[in-house]
Amino acid sequence: MQLQGKKVVVMGLGVHGGGLGVARYCAEQGAQVIVTDLRTADVLRDSIAALADLPITYVLGEHREKDFENCDILVQNPAVPASSPYVRLARKAGAAIEMEMTLFFRLCPAPIIAVTGSKGKTTTATLTAHLLKSWRTDTILAGNMRISALAQLPLIGLQTLVVLELSSFVLEGLGAAGLSPAVAAITNIHPDHLDRYGTMEVYIAAKAEIGRHQQPTDTLILNALDTNLTALAPAMQGQLVWTSSAELSDPIPGSVWWAGDVLWVSLATGTVAVAHATDILLGGVHNRANIATAVALALQAGMPHTRIAAALRTFTGVEHRQEIVATLDGHTFVNDTAATMPDAAIAALTSLPQPIIWIAGGADKKLSFESLATIAATQVSHIILLQGTATALLREALERHGAADRIVGTYDSFEDGIRAAHSLALRPATIALSPGCASFGMFRNEFHRGEEFRRIVQLIIAEVGA
Repeated sequence: MQLQGKKVVVMGLGVHGGGLGVARYCAEQGAQVIVTDLRTADVLRDSIAALADLPITYVLGEHREKDFENCDILVQNPAVPASSPYVRLARKAGAAIEMEMTLFFRLCPAPIIAVTGSKGKTTTATLTAHLLKSWRTDTILAGNMRISALAQLPLIGLQTLVVLELSSFVLEGLGAAGLSPAVAAITNIHPDHLDRYGTMEVYIAAKAEIGRHQQPTDTLILNALDTNLTALAPAMQGQLVWTSSAELSDPIPGSVWWAGDVLWVSLATGTVAVAHATDILLGGVHNRANIATAVALALQAGMPHTRIAAALRTFTGVEHRQEIVATLDGHTFVNDTAATMPDAAIAALTSLPQPIIWIAGGADKKLSFESLATIAATQVSHIILLQGTATALLREALERHGAADRIVGTYDSFEDGIRAAHSLALRPATIALSPGCASFGMFRNEFHRGEEFRRIVQLIIAEVGA
């Protein structure tokens, strides 16, 4: 793609790295870049500082119609829906509509391995890259994890293994461009982002874009226990491979599954055990499913099955996902800020050691809290709620399911909520931030929420030590 001299508008700089990466790439390729974002320069100061060496024009705190009417290319932040009037304006004016990831797919010289899913996509993508790096050290990991894919282009050759995590928002853009990865996996599909999609059918369709434009020689890996995925399978174009956290009755070559505590793979030469539960440092049934998918992806990339177990033994997990932050007086602080949907919080509450003091609540994504409230009523000893647009709905669900007496209160201050949780821990307990909600309102994003949790926990530890 020729960018020299093109007028490029980057809509949404953000703080995750993608907007920053695409702005830098386009400017370095000689494009005339305008970055426009509704957030202020103060909020975006770190991202702006990282681009200070480049001739970029900034329009902050607003969007100007003239910028969208006079650009050759609009690079749309994935958080901006296609229905945005500014996106429509640029399209009407004849601009090409891109995302950082559509540009990367067009420019990447190597085949792409990609993961999506409602839960577990970050863990699965990170573990896939970990496995592959133990075999091929030049493996690249990027995507929906604050790592710009375009920034990695100079490191990628024809034979480089490239692993991406893709969100449904990104997949909308890839689908519109008719792009899918050569090897893809969907970990699962559960209700999420219904504030954007409205219905599960629309959300599922966005996830399905990861495989919709594959060629018959490409591969799509699906979780055999997810009925949404088994329903999607007949419409997909690539070769299907199945994974499972339980035994598969009739595995096809490439499939990976657990039978008891043994991880099995189906090879062209027969069925082989490649790992045992004792090789795994991650807890929870949900992580067994993630491990099976990551192993299937690694095998599709050509990794020898004999190297799987040793690589699994060195994987300790991913930050912000059931991450043990610290222990204090026998209490364990767990940062699970990435649990931005009820099903992810359920996974934490059913796998963490009890008693659990649960910190929850936040911004609304139009999701039901009924199942989460049912689990919380039996799994947690105390509940600390954080103020947010979804918190009242969560509280009402908890009260309906018999957990009213476990609710300590609703806190406007994150620090006050964490301190209250610590004060309640009269015997060794798990103090878990696993919100089940989005972070917006009190925080910039879920990562900011997790970083603040870590900071406040360290403050408490320092005070107790003093």
